[in-house]
Amino acid sequence: MGLRWRLSIALLVFILCLVYALPSIPGMQAIFGRLLPDSKINLGLDLKGGIHLTLGVEVARAVSNSLAIAGQDLRRLAQDEKIVVLRPRVIGGDTLEFLLPRADSEDKLKELVAKNFPALELGEPQKGDSGQLRYTAHFSQAEVTRLESMALDQALRTIRNRIDQFGVAEPDIRKQAGNRIQVQLPGISDPRRAVQILGQTAHLEFHLVRDDVDPTKAVLPAGVVALPMLEKDAAGKEHAGRQIAVERDAMLTGEDVADARPAFDQMNQAYVTLNFNGRGGRIFERVTGENVGRRMAIVLDGKVYSAPVIRERIGGGRASISGNFTTAEAQDLAIVLRAGSLPAPVTVLEERSVGPSLGQESIDSGIRAALVGAGLVVLFMAFYYGVSGIIADLMLCFTMLIIMAGMGAFGATLTLPGIAGIVLTIGMAVDANVLIYERIREELRLGLTPVAAVKAGFERATISITDSNLTTIIATVILYQFGTGPIRGFAVTLSLGIIASMFTAIFVSRAIFQEWAKHAGPKGLSI
Repeated sequence: MGLRWRLSIALLVFILCLVYALPSIPGMQAIFGRLLPDSKINLGLDLKGGIHLTLGVEVARAVSNSLAIAGQDLRRLAQDEKIVVLRPRVIGGDTLEFLLPRADSEDKLKELVAKNFPALELGEPQKGDSGQLRYTAHFSQAEVTRLESMALDQALRTIRNRIDQFGVAEPDIRKQAGNRIQVQLPGISDPRRAVQILGQTAHLEFHLVRDDVDPTKAVLPAGVVALPMLEKDAAGKEHAGRQIAVERDAMLTGEDVADARPAFDQMNQAYVTLNFNGRGGRIFERVTGENVGRRMAIVLDGKVYSAPVIRERIGGGRASISGNFTTAEAQDLAIVLRAGSLPAPVTVLEERSVGPSLGQESIDSGIRAALVGAGLVVLFMAFYYGVSGIIADLMLCFTMLIIMAGMGAFGATLTLPGIAGIVLTIGMAVDANVLIYERIREELRLGLTPVAAVKAGFERATISITDSNLTTIIATVILYQFGTGPIRGFAVTLSLGIIASMFTAIFVSRAIFQEWAKHAGPKGLSI
């Protein structure tokens, strides 16, 4: 490649890197405005402060919920086939029990289960006194494993959706062993509200109220449970009030909610509007049509928010949740419902807060280490190699600019290990220059002209530089693929630094030396 082309490409790269690096410098965005891109380097939890959470997902509850839904679907499909299935309920968390009043429908039932519920294994029925058959069923082990894995993945996706709508920049969310999820939220200003949003299961259910049952009795009829009615005192604090008896099996769940938004009634009281998907809208319309005059309890995380009377069939797939919400409570509830309900309860196993002062100390220490390291390298190169050392120092600055631009362009997160990667890059960047300069010195001692020495020095040193840096890049790829957040930050900055140093040392520096060697004169090169 011609010398002019090398210099033109180097100048173009410098301008582009400057454009993408400036937004990460405080105050530059305000000066240049829309001339600069919006992406910039984000600071990680250890630099900016925030909270670190370890969440535990109760995947067994997800299996139990799926089993309960399968029971409701089985009753509905059986009804379509003129088969009567009564009282499907989950017992022990992993077993579905239901009644078949007519024994002559046994073959049809087995055919229905085999066709529509292949993962459901039916046990041998027990015959009752009046001829009815009592069945038990459970999921196969493969299905249980699949549901548990899917519950963890869905919980991870739901938490990420909630965080995105909550407005946290560059969160770090990842699965861990033991059905756990690690969440890091840098720069968050309200940790308590964030924990509430992330930990809230938001398991929405619609149950029919059993007004004919006294919820205070010690023993309730089969298929009936007592749930607390959520009430607020004069100070606006929520507490569990009187009990309400409802049917154990939910008629509809939050999985069928397509959208949720906060709204205000005529009294300026906040509530949440719901829009169901197609399946949910059909079920809601059928249930309200079949139970006109009865009350329907709207249950969220095991607490009854409201229990209105069904006046008529409700079509259009719309409903609402009222509960004396404040505006912030209605917004948060809409966020968790819109982002999706968690498939199982989530508990906060660990919570750590990192203050911004600690983060600032980390930044100061990291910058101080980088400046001291860079200063010593710059002084050594200038003292030992003369003008060539100064060129190496300029290439080092160019390398740092490329790293900043690369991280800013991709909106990468800078962590304390990332700063360590930059410090390591400073030493590795001049290492390539040292190899090249020593090779040029050898060629000059052999009597070659400056132009020939520069050419031979770069050609012979490039092979060694490429081999050594290639092995390091392979190591950084492995670190990024299998490492956690801090290790990934180190891998990103180090790999960017290696690529940038190879570009500046081999490509840009060579163009400068070739131009310098042409005009070196009798004094030769200062190296």
